[in-house]
Amino acid sequence: MTNTATTVSESLDSRRSVRAFQDRPVDGALLRTVLEKASRAPSGGNLQPWHLYVIGGERMAALKAVMRQRLAQAPGGEDREYDVYPPNLIAPYRDRRFQVGEDMYGLLGIPRKDKAARLRWFANNFQFFGAPVALFCYVHRSMGPPQWSDLGMYLQSVMLLLREAGLDSCPQECWSRYPQTLGTFFQAPDEWMLFTGMAIGYRDESADVNRLRTQRARLDDIAEFHGL
Repeated sequence: MTNTATTVSESLDSRRSVRAFQDRPVDGALLRTVLEKASRAPSGGNLQPWHLYVIGGERMAALKAVMRQRLAQAPGGEDREYDVYPPNLIAPYRDRRFQVGEDMYGLLGIPRKDKAARLRWFANNFQFFGAPVALFCYVHRSMGPPQWSDLGMYLQSVMLLLREAGLDSCPQECWSRYPQTLGTFFQAPDEWMLFTGMAIGYRDESADVNRLRTQRARLDDIAEFHGL
């Protein structure tokens, strides 16, 4: 699945949240091209509210070292600026989240009762699952929910273009647990708020976790057609 995708449909169907990457470098010029193409993503009023920090090489290694220390100091994270999920997630959304977790940990052979093992696995997020490059998406604090939806459209465009280029990704909102650490690392201005991270690289086809293909709701469960 690491071959290039030749259509939008192929890019969308082959996209995964990859959680094990090859130790293979990503060409910086190629990544710049992807991010530039993604800038054609729509945004209300053409605000283009995204701001990116893209890292690799020594800077990536430095952030990994920072996060190993930070996780030991504050395993529960820092003061969070937004909730990734609603505090009281209701069905069917709660059920979907539960199912994807069970499916993933099932592939990894980690039972639900082994909380410590699950936490150790989750910590791999903060080492980017071995990916050689990553990006972090920030948004100006003056922006509201409509602009956050613009961020999603931009990042989806990035992920589909990465598939077209034969690359893979894993969007990682888990980084919202450490906004202060990342703000210090990037020396981000106070007016910028961290939204998400994204690991980027080439998927390791031999890793069991990358066999995960998450389920999707039936069209009739999510859509109503009127006059068609």
